[in-house]
Amino acid sequence: MPINDKELAAQLNSRFRDTDTQEVVSWVVQTWGREAALSSSLSWEDQAVTAMMCHSPREKVRVFTLDTGRLFPECYDLIERTRFTFGIDLEVFFPDYRAVQEMVAEHGVNLFFESVELRHRCCNVRKVEPLKRALQGTKVWITGLRRDQSVTRKDMQLFEFDEADGLIKFNPLIQWTEQQVIAYVKDNGIPYNKLHEKGFPSIGCQCCTRAIKEGEDIRSGRWWWENPDHRECGLHSR
Repeated sequence: MPINDKELAAQLNSRFRDTDTQEVVSWVVQTWGREAALSSSLSWEDQAVTAMMCHSPREKVRVFTLDTGRLFPECYDLIERTRFTFGIDLEVFFPDYRAVQEMVAEHGVNLFFESVELRHRCCNVRKVEPLKRALQGTKVWITGLRRDQSVTRKDMQLFEFDEADGLIKFNPLIQWTEQQVIAYVKDNGIPYNKLHEKGFPSIGCQCCTRAIKEGEDIRSGRWWWENPDHRECGLHSR
């Protein structure tokens, strides 16, 4: 069954339009096994999807995360709690140290504050390139994206063809609300980041993430000094 085309994504969207999320997640894991992988940022959403994937045999479940080298301590704690809770090998991918050294030597350690272009370079070195390595051999890229997270995600579908990586992207929670996700995580005893209880609904690198105020957009704490239309790291907007 060819999977790297837009037609398949359209067929899957039609087939699973009204299907329960857990059922679709289980079908994807059972169908592709470890050729389907969740890229987890350890968010509410990714923790929920991890739990759904683990309704399948553990040997079929593949979850990985990207350690940029500038994460919050709470993120490392959550990696270990997730491994213990679900009994999975949560893979961790790191940036190429040579690329990091070259970038810092040229522009300093906090180059991302200088311009959008330099911030994108930092994200490319610390996230995009490691993601490409993590996705090698993968046919279905599973994410925790939701439409109402930001203006840059409002048109995303349940299944999409990702042209940059030549694979199917599966967004099981695309229609869920933030409230639905949080309720699912708490009702099922799923481990989550302690920073969520300190005003951090969306968590990235420590240097580029701040707590938000009541009423602010949930991603307004990410790269808060930039225009909202630019607030993607490049993983999902290439």
